Amino acid sequence: MNTLTNPNPIGIFDSGVGGVSVLKEIRNLSNTEDLIYFADSAHCPYGFKSPEEIRSRIIKITRFMLEHKAKLIVAACNTASIAGLDFLRKIFNVPIVGMEPAIKPAAALTQNGKVGVLATGVTISGDRFNSLLERYANGIEVFRVACPGLVEQVEQGLINEPETIAMLKVFLKPLIDAGVDTIVLGCTHYPFLRHQVEAIAGPSVQVIDTGNAVARRVVQVLSEENLLNDVSTPKGQEQFYTSGEPEHVGKVIAKLWGDNSVKVKKMKL
Repeated sequence: MNTLTNPNPIGIFDSGVGGVSVLKEIRNLSNTEDLIYFADSAHCPYGFKSPEEIRSRIIKITRFMLEHKAKLIVAACNTASIAGLDFLRKIFNVPIVGMEPAIKPAAALTQNGKVGVLATGVTISGDRFNSLLERYANGIEVFRVACPGLVEQVEQGLINEPETIAMLKVFLKPLIDAGVDTIVLGCTHYPFLRHQVEAIAGPSVQVIDTGNAVARRVVQVLSEENLLNDVSTPKGQEQFYTSGEPEHVGKVIAKLWGDNSVKVKKMKL
């Protein structure tokens, strides 16, 4: 049995605070790994940026993670993964795990062959997304809805506000009218709105995301690459950084993470 261990941290980044939903899933599966999270809040949302702009940002963030000795990088952002995951893998010699909308599980779950996807415009218009449809959505009707403004609501911590609910109702209406029985949350910010989506869509509609699947993939890659930390070590620590205003971002991350003691450091990249 291979007993090699690696105490270096896992680096996780997102355009903003949404990737905290993935961070939580990773922590749920492993409490011994150190985690570094970077919220690129000064440049959020990515959904309105060109692929070239997004690649420029995530190269800088990945370099920052590697300077902090990250042993694996998680692009906890569907838009960044769609726009630049292959690009990152060509540049950096480190395992990189990305996100993709849960088309495959949705196709397996749907009973009536109608699936809805809520995501950013970049995500649902990218080649990577279309490749997912070609591979997994044969015989399935997939209805895509871009959700401008929704990421910003989560960035502000506005989860239950009437404005957020009103936006969700507008975005969900075409999916409900189409009769979808499965809805994919195709952005890491959206799981924080899962309960609201479920309440609007109704009990007959299943709502899914890929956070847990990505966390399981992270653990799998760490194991395969002999990068797991020693399970006998003390509980792993989290470090939070942002390109935005740490006071504001810190309050939102503390709310989403569920720990008011969270401290977020400013890092201009």
